[in-house]
Amino acid sequence: MKNKVTLIIGLTAAVMLLLAGCSSSEDNENAIKVWTMNNSMKDFVKKYEEKNDVSVDVQVIPWGEVRDKFLTAIASGEGPDVVQVGTTGVPEYASAGMFKDLSDYISEYENFNPDNFYEGAIGTTQFEGETIGIPFHVDTRVLFYRTDILADVGYPEGPKTWDDMVDASRKLAERGDDQYAIDLPRDDPQYPFMLAWQHGWNYKKGEGASNFEDPKFIEAMSKYETFYQEGLSQLEEGKELVQSFSDGSKPMFFSGPWDIKTISEGAPEIEGKWDVRVMPEKETNRSMIGGSHFGVFHNSEKVEQSLDFINWLADADTQLEWYKEVNELPANLEAWEDPILADDPKFSVFGEQLQSTELLPMITEYTEMSEELLKYLEEVYRGGADLESTLEEYRTKVTEILSE
Repeated sequence: MKNKVTLIIGLTAAVMLLLAGCSSSEDNENAIKVWTMNNSMKDFVKKYEEKNDVSVDVQVIPWGEVRDKFLTAIASGEGPDVVQVGTTGVPEYASAGMFKDLSDYISEYENFNPDNFYEGAIGTTQFEGETIGIPFHVDTRVLFYRTDILADVGYPEGPKTWDDMVDASRKLAERGDDQYAIDLPRDDPQYPFMLAWQHGWNYKKGEGASNFEDPKFIEAMSKYETFYQEGLSQLEEGKELVQSFSDGSKPMFFSGPWDIKTISEGAPEIEGKWDVRVMPEKETNRSMIGGSHFGVFHNSEKVEQSLDFINWLADADTQLEWYKEVNELPANLEAWEDPILADDPKFSVFGEQLQSTELLPMITEYTEMSEELLKYLEEVYRGGADLESTLEEYRTKVTEILSE
């Protein structure tokens, strides 16, 4: 009798394990599969799962593996249902056919209305007449500056124009050895484009390399060169950013919202002595628009479920909660009405700057083109090459890139 009871218990346990395995397998098959680059999404989607009785299978892809993963999925047709993409990756992945066109679904979901989002964010969801995704988070660049040190040279609220910036920078550099004005981003491929936009230039898709013959572009690059020629920005690496900002040797830098926390936590001794302001203006004060979108993989069999999930991600309350958890700025304009952003003296500046942004060129060749520009500019400010002849060489390189 004892052996029979043991056998029954064993068989029952085995059946239960088998059923549990089947249930787990079925749940996994029915789940919406999501690819993202942020670990926090795994816990964040539980709110959606509980509310909608839906399973969401989140796979986190390291940024360094994104391109290979995406291109392999496109080639094989074996991808997720929902995919997150950074704005600068849109042209390459869209041209390769990764996304389902959402144009016909915009009117069916209340949170897909383009009026809900920053205009620049919507611009980065459009590619060759298709809507590849819905904005999730945004970022941009502003000026971080030491209010006390800039006050000493006559700019307590920071330089408002590029003429102010040059004037303030020269005065700051005169303070003595190892004293600079600003830590310019030498490795940021977006920065030369931002500087050019502020000088009235813009990239016109049909004009190719001739875009870079524009006198406004050349003027902006000359300004970039000036900061190194005159020692207003340090040519070598120098001190780490927080240290140089804290000790005042580099009292200005351009960066994104993440560095509010970096400075607040890394340099508490200068609390109340620094601030952020929108970009300096020449003809405009436009900055870049970055961030990410969520789209539907082109051959997903769960289109309606995927769109419902993206509709939840696009909601103002959802994006505000995401901001509270990971500090990524919401793309939804309504979220910015919340006091946590509207009344924050620093983050609200990012909201203001997001009203004045420009799209990076929405072409597949942009990444290579922008990285090459950094190399050519380095030949000028570090190697002493002539600016105009170097830019002529760059235009030849751009023509080559665009013809490949």
